[in-house]
Amino acid sequence: MSIMKPRTLSGFMELLPGKQAQFEKMVDILRKTYASYGFAALDTPVIEDAQILLAKGGGETEKQIYRFQKGDSDLALRFDLTVPLAKYVALHCNDLAFPFRRFQISKVYRGERAQRGRFREFYQADIDIIGDGALDILNEAEIPAIIYKVFRGFGLTRFQIRVNNRKILNGFYAMLCLSDKSSEIMRIVDKLDKIGADKVRVCLMDDCGLSGEQADAILQFMAITGSNAQVVEALEGYAGRNETFDQGLAELKAVTANLSSFGVPEENFAVDLTIARGLDYYTGTVYETTLLDHPEIGSVCSGGRYDDLAGYYIEKKLPGVGISIGLTRLFYVLDEQGLINPELPSAPADALVLPMGDCTAAIALAEELRAGGLRVQLYAEQRKFKQKMAYADKLGVPFAVLLGEDEIAEGKCSVKNMRTGEQIKCTAAEAAAHILAVLDANSGAIILEK
Repeated sequence: MSIMKPRTLSGFMELLPGKQAQFEKMVDILRKTYASYGFAALDTPVIEDAQILLAKGGGETEKQIYRFQKGDSDLALRFDLTVPLAKYVALHCNDLAFPFRRFQISKVYRGERAQRGRFREFYQADIDIIGDGALDILNEAEIPAIIYKVFRGFGLTRFQIRVNNRKILNGFYAMLCLSDKSSEIMRIVDKLDKIGADKVRVCLMDDCGLSGEQADAILQFMAITGSNAQVVEALEGYAGRNETFDQGLAELKAVTANLSSFGVPEENFAVDLTIARGLDYYTGTVYETTLLDHPEIGSVCSGGRYDDLAGYYIEKKLPGVGISIGLTRLFYVLDEQGLINPELPSAPADALVLPMGDCTAAIALAEELRAGGLRVQLYAEQRKFKQKMAYADKLGVPFAVLLGEDEIAEGKCSVKNMRTGEQIKCTAAEAAAHILAVLDANSGAIILEK
C-alpha cells in the first residue's frame, strides 16, 4: 500500500496542543463573559438548506458559500452565524422569551481565496439581543460594556470601541440631498484612514459626481473629533434639520450617557462618525473595536443594530443588536505578532503522576489530586526515570509528582516544579494546595501589550 502524504487544506487552521490550549482559554473567557450578562448558549447546524441560507444572500455570498447536493437535497455550509440565528428565531419564536439573548461560538465556512490571516474555516464568537416588535436603546448601550469586559478579560487595556449611528449618517446625507448616493459615499468615506482626506475628496467628486462644496461638507462633518461630549455637542449644531438625523443623535446620546453606568471608561470608547458597517444591514448604532497599538489588524470586533432580523422567514418584526468577533483571525494575527503570552500554562494537565513502583498507590494518588481540584495525568508506561521526566518536560506539564517506595512508606509524594527544579515532599492534600497556589500566582493575561 502506498503512503499518502498528509496535508491540511489551505485556509484551515490546525493547531498543536499548546496553541490549542491558548485558543481554548480565549474561548473560555468569551463563554464566561457572555454568560455573565445573561446570554444563553446556542448551537445551530453546520449544514443547512441552501435556499434558507441564501434567502438574504446573493452576490458575493453565493460565490463564497460551500454548496453541494446530497440526493435530492440542496445543502450548504453556514457562512456566518447571523442567518442561522434568523432561521432559528423565526422557527422557534413562539417558544422563546423576548428579548432573546444568545451567544454562539462556532465555526463558519467561506470559499474565498485563502490569504495570510484570512481563513476558509474559522470561529466566530457572536452575541445578539432580539426583541419582539421593539428593542430598547439600553441594549445598544450594554453591548460596549460586554465588548469591554471581553477584551479586559483577555488582558488588554489599550483598545477602543468606536461607535456611530447609521441614522445620523443617513440624515446628514439627506440634508445634502444625497440620499440616493449615500451608500456609495459611505464606501468611499470608509477609506479615509487608508488614503487620506484629499484622495477621498477626489473620489467623491469623480466617482459620485459630487460638487466641491458637497465633498467639503462631508469631509468637514467626518472630521468632527474630540471627547464624546465634544462630538455630541458638535452634532447638536446639525439638529432640527432632518428627523432621521435627530432620532440617530438622540440614540447616540442615550448610548454614550449610559456607558459609565455600565463600567466602560471614556478612554476605551469613542464616537467616530466614519464608522458605517454593513451598509445594507445595520439601521442604528454600529460598533468597531480596534487595538490601539496594532491598527494594522483592523477591526477585531464589530456589529450593530438591525431592525428586521428574520424578515425573509417570518412576518413578525424582530429587531436586534449584536456583535461578532472573528476569533480565528484574531488569534492567528496576535500569535504571529508574538502577543499571545508564552508563559501562560498550556499543558493538558497541571500535574503528571510518575509511579516508581506500585501503580495501585499511584492511581489512588492521582484520584486524590483530582479531588483536590487539579487536572492530573497518570503516566503508566514502563520506562526509565529519565524517559519519564523527558516526557513531562516535552508535555510542558508544570509539575511532576513522584511516588516511589519511600514516599509510599511515609504516606507522602515528591512534587517537582518543572520550571524551577524545586522539589518538596508532602501529603497528597498538601501537594494539591501547593500546586494550585503556584498555578494561581503564575496565571496571567492571555494577550500581552507591547
